[in-house]
Amino acid sequence: MTIGICKIEFYLPGLTSLKEKRSILKSMLKRLHNTFNVATAEIDYHDSWQSALIAVVTVSNSRAHTDQMLNNILSWIESHYPEAMIVKQDIELL
Repeated sequence: MTIGICKIEFYLPGLTSLKEKRSILKSMLKRLHNTFNVATAEIDYHDSWQSALIAVVTVSNSRAHTDQMLNNILSWIESHYPEAMIVKQDIELL
């Protein structure tokens, strides 16, 4: 069994309120869950308008599959949410 954890830090330029930020993140997290069947959560920068840190977690029986899935998720976010610029990403396999 392999557990994959991906922490993704975003910069969200142009936002003027937490309401706008949460609207984008809520949509993103729900779509990630529905598309990839992963667990997601906002884990830091809750009170910052233009910064966000989310975690994506998946479990698989293959280390290669887990790594590939997390990299596919990063590509998917970049293509579907261009307004959320990825500043930093950290993938950890347990």
